[in-house]
Amino acid sequence: MNSNQSIILGIAAYYHDSAAALLIDGQLVAAAQEERFTRIKHDPAFPTNAIKYVLSEVGLALDDVTAVVFYDKPYIKFERLLETYHALAPSGLKSFRAAIPVWIKEKLFLKRMLRQELNKIKIGTYKPQFPEHHLSHAASAFYPSPFETAAILTVDGVGEWTTTSLGKGDGHSISVAEEIHFPHSLGLLYSAFTYYCGFKVNSGEYKLMGLAPYGLANSEQTAFFITQIKTHLIDIRDDGSFVLNLDHFDYPTGQSMTKDENWTELFGLPRISSEEELTQPYMNLAMAIQQVTEEIVIKLARTACSKAGSRNLVMAGGVALNCVANGKLLQEDFVDNLWIQPAAGDAGGAVGAAYAHYHIGMNQARITKHPDAMSSAYLGPDITSTEIHALELKHGAQFNELSNNQLSEKVAELLAQGQVVGWIQGRMEFGPRALCNRSILGDPRNPAMQKKINLNIKYREGFRPFAPVVLESRMQDFFQLKQASPYMLLVAPITENIKQPLPDGYEQKALYEKLYTQRSSLPAITHVDFSARIQSVTQQSNPKMYALLTAFDTQTGVPVLINTSFNVRGEPIVCTAADAYRCFMTTEMDVLIINSSIFVKNEQPAWQGGATIFAKD
Repeated sequence: MNSNQSIILGIAAYYHDSAAALLIDGQLVAAAQEERFTRIKHDPAFPTNAIKYVLSEVGLALDDVTAVVFYDKPYIKFERLLETYHALAPSGLKSFRAAIPVWIKEKLFLKRMLRQELNKIKIGTYKPQFPEHHLSHAASAFYPSPFETAAILTVDGVGEWTTTSLGKGDGHSISVAEEIHFPHSLGLLYSAFTYYCGFKVNSGEYKLMGLAPYGLANSEQTAFFITQIKTHLIDIRDDGSFVLNLDHFDYPTGQSMTKDENWTELFGLPRISSEEELTQPYMNLAMAIQQVTEEIVIKLARTACSKAGSRNLVMAGGVALNCVANGKLLQEDFVDNLWIQPAAGDAGGAVGAAYAHYHIGMNQARITKHPDAMSSAYLGPDITSTEIHALELKHGAQFNELSNNQLSEKVAELLAQGQVVGWIQGRMEFGPRALCNRSILGDPRNPAMQKKINLNIKYREGFRPFAPVVLESRMQDFFQLKQASPYMLLVAPITENIKQPLPDGYEQKALYEKLYTQRSSLPAITHVDFSARIQSVTQQSNPKMYALLTAFDTQTGVPVLINTSFNVRGEPIVCTAADAYRCFMTTEMDVLIINSSIFVKNEQPAWQGGATIFAKD
């Protein structure tokens, strides 16, 4: 190690999506979520495995690190808990009795806890630093972005006190203009509706977003729900600031999100569980809160850009993962350029904490990179040939090696034949999206593909849409999107030329009848509102996916594939070759590609074309 190097370890832990990130002289070299190693989805535990990984990626030991930075301030968070319980007493006594002993025994002494956990990895003298939660989010949004100056908007559930912040990034400095404080939170409002519609808080919000387009936009019930939300749950100001009516929420001191009796009276609907059927009124309710959320995000963003005097906007925080709202932002006249941290939730706080310490704490200058400094989010572990051959020794796995040219041509051929392909290449993605290094791929032209992957491979809710990956140079042939979307964080309408008319009586159809109605020439990636969540790819960002899309385009005339994360419901995205092989063998996936190795199942007959799949040039 160079003794003059700055080696900063960023850590996010103890709430959800624990992660670690490593910054060397201001360059982000590695980052990973703990869940990928423990296989516990949204694992909140201290990220021991992620820390070991990020250090090993560059051949360092923990005692080489010059600074350890945690992504929020525990004392201020404890202050918020005490003040909230005091202000709302005697409400929340049960929650108080459950929460406070944990804080007094453990979380209040977080600095000591961190030192103890770090010393389990390697004995050393560690002095953790603690930037505020929303500063970590803001730093994760601005510093890796390609902009010299930008407006910054962070929106999530809650950090210490802050739930929303508006600021400005300029050079290597960040200034905060406005904040909204707990218990008034757009993230928690959206989570309350997630809970009420039968999904799990902190992981089901994207399901609610996917359900919203099934709502009836012109129905009286949807309009009524929007009116009830704005009249009784939230007061929205012109600048996007808001106040929640806490009479209807239980989360400030309770152990659930909503006061269910109040909500049943407001909406005429009881809260449902995850096992109950989603009927049209709940789809309308999802659409209502999605539209309210979009309105607030747009107003906040407009204010942020106005206060910063910039038409560049960067975003982070869990609400920044609402890609439908993000897509609507790009249609506004006050934003020219939008960049969103691909790990916008708490995991990205590890990246932001490290950046904040380097640029603000150490007063180090910043050098912008294009398209950004996130290395296309490929910041996790790679897979070695040793791991691949271990599958052969341990499981008797059958595979053949192909050259890069053979790989793209043969996989494109398999996809065009209707095969579902597990695609593992290079370093794992950081953040919640699979970006073609840990992905499941399919043919978007195939009307049966959406149902097949959802039900027979992912084992998840059938209404969930799939995202397309597309050559950036051809993106506007299929999608109405005015800027690149490398991180699958923007939803946009499909173009008119690929739309197909809906049949008579469509609006009266049930959820799954709507779902399986073909509405475009790319039915497997077209959502019910004629939209898609897009990932665009260049040769620079992902050479192997670029080659595959080019080959598929040559064979079919369509440079688009289904791209969904390589995992099944309830599990994190796969990390290792062993994770991928296990998922491949226990689902109805047809083919597994790991780097240049192509796997088949022992009982699987030869594909159409037989041995030519493996022919050597």
